[in-house]
This record gives sequence, C-alpha cells and structure tokens, in this order.
Amino acid sequence: MKRMGAIVCLVLVGALMLPGCAAKTESEGAATGDTIMIGAALCQTGIQAPLDEPALRGAQLAVDELNANGGILGKQVELVALDGKSDPVTVGNVAKQLIDDGAAAIIAPSDFDFGGPASREAQKAGIVGISPCASSPLYGSAALGDKQFTLSMWNTTMGAVTAEYAFNELGFKTVYVITDDFIDYTKSLSKYFIVRFEELGGTVVFEDTYTQGQADVSAQLARIKALPEKPDFIYISSYMPDLALMIRTLRESGVTQPVVGGDAYDDPSLFEALGTQYGSDIYFDTHGYLDNAANPKYGDWAAAYEAKFNAAPEAVWVMPGYDVVMTLAQAMEAAGTTDGEAVAKVMETTTFDLLTGQLQWSDAASGHEPNKAAAMVQLTDGKPSFIGWVVPEKIPAP
Repeated sequence: MKRMGAIVCLVLVGALMLPGCAAKTESEGAATGDTIMIGAALCQTGIQAPLDEPALRGAQLAVDELNANGGILGKQVELVALDGKSDPVTVGNVAKQLIDDGAAAIIAPSDFDFGGPASREAQKAGIVGISPCASSPLYGSAALGDKQFTLSMWNTTMGAVTAEYAFNELGFKTVYVITDDFIDYTKSLSKYFIVRFEELGGTVVFEDTYTQGQADVSAQLARIKALPEKPDFIYISSYMPDLALMIRTLRESGVTQPVVGGDAYDDPSLFEALGTQYGSDIYFDTHGYLDNAANPKYGDWAAAYEAKFNAAPEAVWVMPGYDVVMTLAQAMEAAGTTDGEAVAKVMETTTFDLLTGQLQWSDAASGHEPNKAAAMVQLTDGKPSFIGWVVPEKIPAP
C-alpha cells in the first residue's frame, strides 16, 4: 500500500498510475472547460488508508472506463486526489482545495468522522459529495446537507443483518459485546446490532468497551472468563489494526466462541494476522465479495482491474470506489449537467445497479438513507467465503 505525503494524482484515459504519480498543471482540468473534474479527498496514508487507498484505485479504473467510452456529457473525466492523511482537518482542507480547483463532485473518506469534513465542504460549494463506505447514519442529508450521500448501507442495516443472522441462522441467543469507542462507526454499529438482537429475543450478557490503540485486551478477557455462563458468541465492533490483536488474544486465551462483526473485518491484513490458527468461526457483513458468486459482472471487472494494476483486486474496498464514480457519471448524464442540485435529485430518484449491489436512496427529507443489501461472509482458516446477500427483516430507526 502506498504511503505518501500530500500529493496530487491525475488520472486520464489510458493512464496506469497509482496515487501520487503526477501533478496537475494550470493548463489541465477544469480550467480548460474540456474535462469534468472529480475530486477525491481520500486518505492515502494513516489508519483510514486500508479503506480509502483501494477505493481510490477503484475510482481510477472507473475513470479509465468512462473516458474510453466518451466520458461524461461528452467530456473526458479527470480524477484529482489529495491525501487526507487520516486527519479530519486535513480532509476538510484538501476537499476545499479540490473544490477551489474546479471539482464538480467530491469523493469523501469511508467514515463519518474522517469523511464528514469533506462532505461539509462539498455542501458549502453546492456540489455532490459521496463516500464509498461511510456507514454511520449520520452520513446523509440530515447531518451533512441535501447534496451529500454515502454508497454504503447504514449501520442500522449492517447491525441488523448480523443480529438476525446470528439469532435466526446460527441459533445464538446470548452475546458479549465489545465496542471500540474509537469513532462513531464502531459505536453506532454496536448500538444497532444490540437493538435488533434484543428485539429478536437475544440477551446481551455484558456491554464492554475498548479504546483503539491501547493494545491490551486483558480487562475484557478477564470479564469474559469471569462470567458464570459463557455467551454463545462475542460481538466485536472495532477497527484494524487492534481488531486483529483483540481476536488473537481471545483465541490464545482459550475463548473459542464465534466472533461476529461488521465491514471493518473485510481486510486482507486481518485475514493474514489471524491465519489458519485463529481465523475461524468469524462472521461479518460487508459491501461485496471478490468473486462471481456475489455478482456475475465481477469476472470482467476484475480482469480490467488486473490489466490496469498488474494485480488481482485484493480488498473489497476497491469496488465501492469504482461504484462511486459510476454512480456520479450515471447521475450527471441523467441530469444533463454537473449542477449539484440537479445531480442530487437524480440520485434520490434512481435505482443504481452496482458491483456492490442495487442501491436506492431516500429523499433529502428522509436523510438520504441507503436501501441496500449487505454481503454476509464467513472466515474459516483465515480465508473468507461468501454466504449471500442479506436484507434484514427489520431495520432499527436511526
């Protein structure tokens, strides 16, 4: 994975570049009126990079495909990326710079805490902002404005999917919950999982907390081992890199109950860290799956990705990045303009058929809530397998 400072990445048709390959000149891009510029305020370095850097590569592939087929509205598409460095202030600043340079839309980081500042800048400028995978219910029009969206299902859906799968399909009735208080994503994911699990009749035997970076799970482990009756499973809402440490520590200490969680688990570095010894009896829901089993279009798309980057797609986050650009392109074409208000209206009224599944958004008055299925995945011996697309029977109110 690339680790770079604040950089500009210019992607034009036929370019085979990774982030940080070229700088934008005064004669290029929006200044000429011959291109449509999409700005990416994604985090290419820092803790958010494992999600955002693959998404940027997916966006680059989408731009190549668009330009090879005439671009958007008859104009070539230019993707300009500045590194948000996994710092909310930096994200907001680079988003503003991209807008000042002529961006017609902003791709924001895949998290509310990191991505929110970029979407707020987009809203101020009257243009659409969209995150590939931010799943907090705060990521929408209510908190960010009527031109702001996330491609991801909200944590209301993600939490409900795993709650229903654990209760209905696996037959689990009791759970020990560990919530990383790192960001809104980790906190709200546990919240909506608990709401739905208890609605089904499940019992939360204890709600524990953890703080990203403390690298010590001894207190949580001691409380689990002190329980008079062991729970059916452990629900952990956390983030890499500490997520791997938490699961390994539990397994090494003899806690063998299945572990369930959300899309942060869909990380090749987690699979590698757990390996065959610790990477079994783990279930999570996420945005897609890197196989034709999840989408018959996957094979052709993966071949195009490999041709561009000389490697197979290694992380699911590539697909939402690709889908974000294709969604913006479809909406701009339907609107007949890049005007933010017109594009947002199309996004509210269109069903998008994406690599990551079908997506519909509610209108701005309803928060731009995403109506989307989650991909359910099982980890066995450190290798993921696709269970299926799941829409929960009931989604908790945000």
